[in-house]
Amino acid sequence: DLPPSLWPWEEAMDSTKSEPPKGSPELKLVNPSQYRFEHLVTQMKWRLQEGRGEAVYQIGVEDNGLLVGLAEEEMRASLKTLHRMAEKVGADITVLREREVDYDSDMPRKITEVLVRKVPDNQQFLDLRVAVLGNVDSGKSTLLGVLTQGELDNGRGRARLNLFRHLHEIQSGRTSSISFEILGFNSKGEVVNYSDSRTAEEICESSSKMITFIDLAGHHKYLHTTIFGLTSYCPDCALLLVSANTGIAGTTREHLGLALALKVPFFIVVSKIDLCAKTTVERTVRQLERVLKQPGCHKVPMLVTSEDDAVTAAQQFAQSPNVTPIFTLSSVSGESLDLLKVFLNILPPLTNSKEQEELMQQLTEFQVDEIYTVPEVGTVVGGTLSSGICREGDQLVVGPTDDGCFLELRVCSIQRNRSACRVLRAGQAATLALGDFDRALLRKGMVMVSPEMNPTICSVFEAEIVLLFHATTFRRGFQVTVHVGNVRQTAVVEKIHAKDKLRTGEKAVVRFRFLKHPEYLKRGAATCSLPTFWRGAKLGVAMKGQS
Repeated sequence: DLPPSLWPWEEAMDSTKSEPPKGSPELKLVNPSQYRFEHLVTQMKWRLQEGRGEAVYQIGVEDNGLLVGLAEEEMRASLKTLHRMAEKVGADITVLREREVDYDSDMPRKITEVLVRKVPDNQQFLDLRVAVLGNVDSGKSTLLGVLTQGELDNGRGRARLNLFRHLHEIQSGRTSSISFEILGFNSKGEVVNYSDSRTAEEICESSSKMITFIDLAGHHKYLHTTIFGLTSYCPDCALLLVSANTGIAGTTREHLGLALALKVPFFIVVSKIDLCAKTTVERTVRQLERVLKQPGCHKVPMLVTSEDDAVTAAQQFAQSPNVTPIFTLSSVSGESLDLLKVFLNILPPLTNSKEQEELMQQLTEFQVDEIYTVPEVGTVVGGTLSSGICREGDQLVVGPTDDGCFLELRVCSIQRNRSACRVLRAGQAATLALGDFDRALLRKGMVMVSPEMNPTICSVFEAEIVLLFHATTFRRGFQVTVHVGNVRQTAVVEKIHAKDKLRTGEKAVVRFRFLKHPEYLKRGAATCSLPTFWRGAKLGVAMKGQS
């Protein structure tokens, strides 16, 4: 394939390309020669590779962004050529939207945006992980039940029953653990879910794009579980749910602060609009806009009211981390629910192919987040592959144990979204069967790594922290719960460099010591969070990089 610098001038230009080539002002694909057609196909392959299986073409837009449009006959011919190009590379195309433009012409002229999607040859489907945040009783589990089951709620929580994992969750109606739900889209952009008695395997087989929702707890006493879900499962983005009738209440601000501290892009859904007047919904939206524009957030709110807005929001959200789309919908009446589905369908992967390839070239590192015992299978661990590639039959080491050792094991089989998978790549979540390996030797927070990595462990580490909130002061001897990736353990503050104590908003380099056992930490690890409760006071700490 030719690099972008050697591409000929292409008439179709999508919004993801940063420097459009110079040339013919009108963007159209009318009867190209065979030589030109081959170059167009080469360009499409390149764009799909860079977009990790997705690309958006804008037909009828000049290279300087001027909306020129095409006549009906030219547009029909351009779409036909685009369809031929997609067939050549094994992709499917979906028309996202058409708009008429005012231009100096007697003939009506249109602009068409087209989504081209192709599942990469080395993957079963495109994958996007979305963490679901929000205050208790805001309707998180209900919304996920409506999206994944394909049936509206009855107003009393019927849609959420299939998502709960424990009896007390069903009885109280409140999520206390982390659960996963899947929503698929086929190559034509149609929703694939559990309606029509589909199984998880059928959803995976029928989908070219899969959204994995990580349903997190909203109640304040389960805040540790929510933070573990955000730090351990590496979501691509987050959905912050706000109830229209209560506004920003309870843990909403804390969840918003966690997403900002962990640098997780997020969009907002205002739910339960069927329970309150239009003026109440507007007041909640204005409240959200004020908070998002504050100096601590620096976000640009974008209210989505039409399908055209949903398409624009998905493109802008992927390009700029500051854009925050806001949806208003009801899980009971289904009002504006389709706009959220359009957004999720178009939303591209937020990491590019270059970053993915760099991670895949590193040695294998798998985070252990869940541990199970499955009859006739043995010990099974669930988690995310942070780097490298993992295959069936690979020999890895797992640890650290309480005495700081790593133990040898073998990966017997792999499953993603309950479907068999032979190869696991960096950034993907899966479950690995370990055969007869003793489950008692495993715990959450361990890592499975390649033996060539020669993993190092530590009991003491230093970190640069920012004290987000505390009622009094933070000082030596303070005990905190440390969250670094999938690691969660109590640690004590041994030393605060250059200071005796910290107050809200202050920064410092702090030395911590784990109380129970050593952990596997990497120098310069991604931002994480440290919450704890001590003498009735809450501490929030944003931490950057261990040394």
